[in-house]
Amino acid sequence: MCIAVFIWDSHPLYPFLLLLNRDEYHSRPTSPLGWWEDGEILGGRDGEAGGTWLACTRNGRLAFVTNVREIKPNFQGKSRGDLSVRFLKSKNSPKEFAEELKGEADQYHGFNLILADLCSMTMLYITNRTKDNGLSVIEVSPGIHVLSNAMLDTPWPKAQRLRHSFKDMLDKFGEAEISIEEMIANLMRDTTKDDESKLPHIYPPEFECQLSSIFVEADTSLGRYGTRSTSAVVLKTSGDVSFYETHIEKDLWKERKICYHMEKEKAAC
Repeated sequence: MCIAVFIWDSHPLYPFLLLLNRDEYHSRPTSPLGWWEDGEILGGRDGEAGGTWLACTRNGRLAFVTNVREIKPNFQGKSRGDLSVRFLKSKNSPKEFAEELKGEADQYHGFNLILADLCSMTMLYITNRTKDNGLSVIEVSPGIHVLSNAMLDTPWPKAQRLRHSFKDMLDKFGEAEISIEEMIANLMRDTTKDDESKLPHIYPPEFECQLSSIFVEADTSLGRYGTRSTSAVVLKTSGDVSFYETHIEKDLWKERKICYHMEKEKAAC
């Protein structure tokens, strides 16, 4: 699963600010936030398929992905997390990369993919779950957006709760420095669940109820499932980038924060 809220190109101090909860089985091997072996990609990494749910690069490329809530049995699709890695390693613009995907969209389970070039302030939302199962590519407009497990800004109750709480926190700080730790504690740890009548009715009701909170905790037949990490990526107008992550490891929550200055001279600005 996963849920993300972000503000794009509409804040006086932060051109981009993202909060993201990653939901996954606790048994799935995962590497926490860090620079990858090439020293260019920063993010967590899926130890099973090698991809990532969220990562960025020194020259301002950023990608994150969520799945689409659906039932599609007997389909062995490619890893959605690999889409993020491919973009981060590519030299193509978000639009050029989206063109590459048009011929292979049906090879993946449903995905929601955000691609951004923070240097040129270009951001696209891409999904392969349209009415005709083709590829939809939309330029993300300035403002606040929420991405969960349906199309961008689908008004699921938990998405609406997160959007409203995020806006309230931004209004509280105004043009002052924002405390990411405070935002995470107040917004991304919300365990409020929805009434059954408000669920999308795709999965069994009991499991959907467990997934209806922003912070997910569930026991399933396949083991413990839920929010394993919360990440924040913050870009200031100065070009400074902060990547913060709190993740669970052996039932203990640990924190990491890595800061760097975006290398614009390496980007196609």
